[in-house]
Amino acid sequence: MKKNLFITFEGPEGAGKTTVLKLIVERLQKEGKEFIATREPGGSEIAEKIRDIILNPAHTAMDARTEALLYAAARSQHFVEKVEPALVLGIPVLCDRFIDSSLAYQGHARGLGMEGVRSINEFAIGDRMPDLTILFELEPEVGLARINAHSEREVNRLDVESLAFHKKVHEAYTLLAKQSPERFCIVDASKTLEEVVENVWEILKNEL
Repeated sequence: MKKNLFITFEGPEGAGKTTVLKLIVERLQKEGKEFIATREPGGSEIAEKIRDIILNPAHTAMDARTEALLYAAARSQHFVEKVEPALVLGIPVLCDRFIDSSLAYQGHARGLGMEGVRSINEFAIGDRMPDLTILFELEPEVGLARINAHSEREVNRLDVESLAFHKKVHEAYTLLAKQSPERFCIVDASKTLEEVVENVWEILKNEL
């Protein structure tokens, strides 16, 4: 695998990125590749505790700015503790969500503005952006239907947002991909799990 590669998996709720990443990790492990797989919010002890606060379904009173700041705080801790040290050592990092999630969810869907949220995150992590972002493209109605159909899946505070909110998230990801086409690679997440895994695997083989 190429060294210093930072690859993120992004997409709306129910797109299957977490499941796909898990299966990709299993393949890479079988091939004996050195890498780190992690997630946001979370990925380190302190960041996981912040995650519990952010995603707790009981915390519906959380202000949008508080939410954005908590995400940035978790991201900062996770980045300096886990992501950056791995990249410095030349170990590739695969991360389930990163800054684009904040731009889409808090910046666009919450109406805080992408530039404002970007500034908060630049303070948190500097100017380090992913080398490659795999975007799982899925209509919000389909994603929410998947969530409702899988009772064993963790239901978080964002899952219970309105359809209008999730449509804004989808809109934001489309916009971000158009703004940075050199970084984004879009995968059709409406296909079967097996097909999506194969598509992602081919992308990673080409990049790595």
